[in-house]
Amino acid sequence: MKKILVIDDEEWLREMVQMALEQRGYATVQAPDGAAGVEAARKQLPDLILCDVNMGQLNGYATLSALRDEPATATIPFILMTGQADNEGMRHGMELGADDYLPKPFTLDELYKSVDARFKKTEAVRVQAEQTLSSLRDNITMMLPHEFRTPLNGIVAFGEILAADAATLAPEEIAEMGQVIAQSGHALERLVETFLVYSQLELLQADPQKVSTLRGKHTPAPGSLIEQDARKKAEGAKRAADLQLQLAITPVPMSEEYFSKVVGELTHNAFKFSPPGTPVILELAATPEAVVFSVSDKGRGFSREEIAKVGAFMQFERKTHEQQGLGLGLTIARRLTELHGGTLIIESESGLGTKVTVKLPKAS
Repeated sequence: MKKILVIDDEEWLREMVQMALEQRGYATVQAPDGAAGVEAARKQLPDLILCDVNMGQLNGYATLSALRDEPATATIPFILMTGQADNEGMRHGMELGADDYLPKPFTLDELYKSVDARFKKTEAVRVQAEQTLSSLRDNITMMLPHEFRTPLNGIVAFGEILAADAATLAPEEIAEMGQVIAQSGHALERLVETFLVYSQLELLQADPQKVSTLRGKHTPAPGSLIEQDARKKAEGAKRAADLQLQLAITPVPMSEEYFSKVVGELTHNAFKFSPPGTPVILELAATPEAVVFSVSDKGRGFSREEIAKVGAFMQFERKTHEQQGLGLGLTIARRLTELHGGTLIIESESGLGTKVTVKLPKAS
């Protein structure tokens, strides 16, 4: 049975709302003011809160703010009831995290519609989150054994040789095996990080409030970040001379952490799928409406079928991965771009190369 907390300083209204909701099969808890409402929400953890705006001691906005600041109550759906539903007040309530407004006076039909609509939306979000978690579990279960086995094989095999035969090996052989172990360890570290980021993004996209917060962050000076990350990838591929940078001075509407991930994944792919001695070009530019970041290479290119599978779970099946497809990194770059309201465009021609362009809308 769904539980609803009603916070209002008018007893007759609380009683009327409680009677009406209980007729619909809901359990109801009452609180006479904001302070009592906050305490009741902490103890009862209701499925929905109906709260008056104009109350003594703690008004509806302060009550909402207090509950949103606590992890246990932060996600409880919250409907503000008010006889003064002006645009400024509604905007303030939405900024604090209100889910809906119910103007006073309201009919029982309006009350039922507001409550039912909120529970329907909550259920839809829950179903979407469960589907996301199910898909995430399936993909991780499918990919983790295969992806992790390759670097682990190198670490275990050479580690066993060193443990058993170190005394009979020449110093240069030991150094070579140590280098393979280190490279495999770094590859494994990157795989773990990539899967963690992928998991976070799959869960994040189901939370509109977190997405809104994400879009408020930016990288004020991306040039040095791009150069640092790109040179690291180029040196790791032993292709420092192939790197070309054409970077305008413009802020990027994405946090440094996530923009660094986009730069790293796109640059990694460019070096991975193009031969030594060919250029990998990173460009950053600005238009009146957007910030544009692109990575180009002169590699083997990709088919339309491969490009179409970017972002689809199908691409992570083993049979596709065995063909050294575009990989999880490019899907992460696309997810991040779309979460920030942008688009990721792949232009590729088999045998001639690939250009991946990220367009992010400038903050209004």
